[in-house]
Amino acid sequence: MNHLHSSLALLGMAVLLGNLVACSQPETTISGSAPAAADRTAPELHQQPPRLALKRAAPKNSVSRPLATSPVANMGTPLLNQTSSIQQSDRSLSQNREGYKHNGDNPFQSVSANPLSTFSIDVDAASYSNIRRFINQGQLPPVDAVRLEEMINYFSYDYPLPDGDKPFSVTTEVSDAPWNPKHKLVQIGLQSKQISTENLPANNLVFLLDVSGSMEDPNKLPLLKSALRLLVNELRDSDKVAIVVYAGNAGLVLPPTPGSQKDKIFDAIEQLAAGGSTAGGEGIQLAYKIARENFLQSGNNRIILATDGDFNVGVTSDEELVRLIEKEREQGIFLTVLGFGTGNLQDAKMEQLADKGNGNYAYIDNLLEAKKVLVKEMGATLLTIAKDVKIQVEFNPTKVQGYRLIGYENRLLADRDFNDDKKDAGELGAGHSVTALYEIIPTGVKSDVPLPRIDSLKYQQKSLSSHDEIMQVKLRYKQPQASTSQLLTYPVVDRGVKLNEATTNLKFASAVAEFGMILRNSPDKGTASFDGVLQRARQSQGRDLDGYRAEFIRLVEKSKALK
Repeated sequence: MNHLHSSLALLGMAVLLGNLVACSQPETTISGSAPAAADRTAPELHQQPPRLALKRAAPKNSVSRPLATSPVANMGTPLLNQTSSIQQSDRSLSQNREGYKHNGDNPFQSVSANPLSTFSIDVDAASYSNIRRFINQGQLPPVDAVRLEEMINYFSYDYPLPDGDKPFSVTTEVSDAPWNPKHKLVQIGLQSKQISTENLPANNLVFLLDVSGSMEDPNKLPLLKSALRLLVNELRDSDKVAIVVYAGNAGLVLPPTPGSQKDKIFDAIEQLAAGGSTAGGEGIQLAYKIARENFLQSGNNRIILATDGDFNVGVTSDEELVRLIEKEREQGIFLTVLGFGTGNLQDAKMEQLADKGNGNYAYIDNLLEAKKVLVKEMGATLLTIAKDVKIQVEFNPTKVQGYRLIGYENRLLADRDFNDDKKDAGELGAGHSVTALYEIIPTGVKSDVPLPRIDSLKYQQKSLSSHDEIMQVKLRYKQPQASTSQLLTYPVVDRGVKLNEATTNLKFASAVAEFGMILRNSPDKGTASFDGVLQRARQSQGRDLDGYRAEFIRLVEKSKALK
């Protein structure tokens, strides 16, 4: 019996030791995903702890969890070298509510059936910094997070400044399409006039800040506070700032304060802390009330909304928020939206609110991006110099048989909207550049792209074949306080410029577009490749004083390693 008791005791100890050993092993999977081997092809990521197998993030609300980054980056290092150790709360690991609107690529159109193409300009650049966040954390972005026009327009181009009293210049260029040599690529570039900070009109700014519980992560409220300090440093004595916060309810934490009282503004920012739910609708109503009460007749009146996601308490429907924002827009109070963090980013809603508020939408993934948006591009971010800017292109059927607009899928307008001054369109800020690309199929070219066919029209007048113009570009815009638009018209001629002879503007924009088509797996990407993107981007890097184009090259190299 004693022998039996001894055997049972030894067996129990063995089981206990086995359980202890099993419990001591590190957990290497999250939500059932298998661990990945170390990524030795992307040296800038090698200091991170082991992560999930490299894969494309899932769309909509099932996006794979992005890894958190440090809110305060080393200012002397390249943008893509700023990934720090993983810092995530249990909440962000267990929940991910990021959502993106699905937009399919614009298909090729037949000129005989659809000779006009009409769209609103877009100066947002949130998509680029957002996909940078995904790639920098070791995964390709969800397809619907990739908006080609926002990627292209993240960068500035060497377009001439406007002369005379026009708010912007227009530049066009035609060359070969890199991913389909049978096709042509047309670039349309707008460059607005630049205004130095000291010459900007006085600002009436209301910071509307999300301080709900989800904002406690280091790359959310702490990064937001650092970003706001950068902007406050740029304020002048003539500027005023108020701070409205929202969580379980909304409140005014800083009444309108002149820019000369920076210490008071900094103290208010320092006291901000995260907690509670998200009464976003109530916060917006209070922010607009403060802006109206301090309205500057000849100044810049603007709400700057900063949040990690959506509004889940109070006025929550998109329709209610849009109606409120549109009403205030007509009274001269515009809205800028800044997105922060991971796991809760409601990209589609934030883009829509900025669009309806005559403002812009940016995603802040590190302190250098905050400096770019709020300091370097302060005039473009805060001052609108042309509103309701629309572009309409008419193609010459004797020169072009088919075309497609690259990007701008959620900015398309009906042709009749071009002349309708009641139709809202995009805004252009001081110092902004806007680029649009068309891929066209010249008449007589046997292309692999199927075009929709219609029967020949008996009564339609044909364009004269003697015209050298392949298309005509028309633009409509309004002065910031005007209700009637003005018209500009520019003919475009194909002068047979080969791709290797094209400007750095077209080469670099085409490289960014091709990269986006690869990330979207576009049906029209043709022979697009990472190597082609890298070759053309390196050729067209130019002076690149801010290092944005060099950063793009590193981003493509990382993506190539992840593919």
